Amino acid sequence: MIGNGVAFRTRSWIVLCLGFLTVSSPAALAADCPGHPGALGTSRTLVVDPHEHPRIGTMQYRETLPLKDHEVVLTFDDGPLPKNSNQVLQILADECIKATFFIIGEQAKANPEGVRKLVAAGHTVGTHSMTHPLTFNKMPLDKAEAQINGGIEWTSAAMTDPSKLAPFFRIPGLMRAEGVENLLISRGIQVWSADFPADDWRHISSDRVYQLAIQRLEAKGKGILLLHDIQARTVAALPKIIRDLKARGYRIVHVVPATADQPATPTTAVEWLLHPPTETTPIARWPSVPNFVFTQTATLAAPGLADLNTQTAHQPQVLPRKTMAQADVAATLPAPGRDLFAIPEGSVEVLLSTTLSRRAANRLAMATEAPHAGKGKGKGKAARMQVPRTAHAAHPTPKRAAQAKSTAPRPTRVATGVKKRA
Repeated sequence: MIGNGVAFRTRSWIVLCLGFLTVSSPAALAADCPGHPGALGTSRTLVVDPHEHPRIGTMQYRETLPLKDHEVVLTFDDGPLPKNSNQVLQILADECIKATFFIIGEQAKANPEGVRKLVAAGHTVGTHSMTHPLTFNKMPLDKAEAQINGGIEWTSAAMTDPSKLAPFFRIPGLMRAEGVENLLISRGIQVWSADFPADDWRHISSDRVYQLAIQRLEAKGKGILLLHDIQARTVAALPKIIRDLKARGYRIVHVVPATADQPATPTTAVEWLLHPPTETTPIARWPSVPNFVFTQTATLAAPGLADLNTQTAHQPQVLPRKTMAQADVAATLPAPGRDLFAIPEGSVEVLLSTTLSRRAANRLAMATEAPHAGKGKGKGKAARMQVPRTAHAAHPTPKRAAQAKSTAPRPTRVATGVKKRA
């Protein structure tokens, strides 16, 4: 009974704690969105430092925002355009969703009130060039810089507080160029790509925009969604996208730049990868072998018994039994005698070690066998067949060759005679 009572109280305490965490967490959408109890809401705010991670979005870059599974960042390009942008703004307000908008300078110049509405609603505002040219990948750097500056100047001019402009920039059409990226990064501006688009700039239906957004999000599980608030098809698709995000358990994350008063959210480097590698996930590509500089083995001292903490008396125990057995067998083998390496005087091998040519040695062998030709024709033939094989024998050392020359003068004279007859 006591054990059951303790277990019951423990489970009740756990349930109570979980209920408290659920009610007090940022995902308590009913409290965060007054008047809209079923709103999706914004689960958390992510503070990023553009200097630490200057390029984000796996459509083009290795890193993306450090999102958890089923977290989404909504981004909108090309506004503000009052007719459609105001409707997008209202849809987001009804769901208490905070998003990131990339403004075109000409749009801000023509509709500064739209920029101020975005700031007043608490959204993050970045820039998207002055006129949205789709040639950033090939235009001169000075023209690209003028496009960047124009977008920043007119967007900040439309704001009541220019400090609200985020140092975020998305290249028009995602037509990236290394020179443009380096210019932005040198100025502390973070380059945004995306993790997946909904293709709402194409001439497709709003249903297709909705399908692409959900399908691509489901394929990746999290990430940055690219949309356009100036498109009517986006206005029609956005409520259905939000509805499915709620049904599938996705959460909205709001991204803001770090400031002196608001430092960056603590993260690790691996969190900035869309799908960080884990111990249970095999690596698709085997890592390349690094080019290490190996130490010369000649400089390494051989370990002694003292290094192995072994006494001299126990030396036989250090080696394996098999190794010791091999050592005992090797110790019992007899040493070869001197006669094993002796070469008889007058042999063909001695002749080949002198200055005689191979041809002279062959003729000498044939002349030696001539008196015995009558005794057996087969024997003479067999002897002649052996001469070429002996001629290929390895030459003795120079010292032994010199001894053979001094102790066997007769073969030398006979060979000279053969050479003269030739």
